[in-house]
Amino acid sequence: MQQQNNYEIIRRTRGWDGHFKLDVYELRHKLFNGGQSAVLQREVLERGHAVAVLPYDPVRDEVVLIEQFRPGAISVHQRFPEMPLWLTEIVAGIVEDGEEMQDVANRETMEEAGCSIIGELELISRYYVTPGCSSETVTMYYGRVDASGASGLHGLEEEGEDIRVYTVSSDECFAMLRDGQLCNATATIAIQWLMLNRDRIRREAGVSGV
Repeated sequence: MQQQNNYEIIRRTRGWDGHFKLDVYELRHKLFNGGQSAVLQREVLERGHAVAVLPYDPVRDEVVLIEQFRPGAISVHQRFPEMPLWLTEIVAGIVEDGEEMQDVANRETMEEAGCSIIGELELISRYYVTPGCSSETVTMYYGRVDASGASGLHGLEEEGEDIRVYTVSSDECFAMLRDGQLCNATATIAIQWLMLNRDRIRREAGVSGV
């Protein structure tokens, strides 16, 4: 039994131990009124932790986007046909044991977009993806890139990746956000951050007239 000041884990068992892990918790926790909850059973997907990168070229004022098929979108698309099966995203990848977050950011930007990060990464945010059922977090960075050659197909064949890379101007990307074309949380958060920080980033990159 594991007990903290505000929650108590009575039992935790591994319900599935494949590529992803599923743990079953029996627990109770402190209530806002000062009492304790009844014993609850909750399943938690141990997805691992991810790193995402917004690859942006402040000189060309272009965002590097990727597009790929997502099996988790199948049932959603069947219910809501306007929701795509191929999602427009930013670079992201899972952190392996022993890896540093910034090393993952550099690796995934090259693997998925064919771009090298120029200079230091800037932290955008670290957030829970869906804490009601998963322990996964995303650590998101802005990475400056040279977008002049960002195009084509990328991804690792051994991981079954088929990723299309393309660039859009920041204004086009903002319009995509407003029009609902960026229908995943990671891309949405990244582009909203860029809307707030684009001018600063371009000034710091030495772009005149910003």
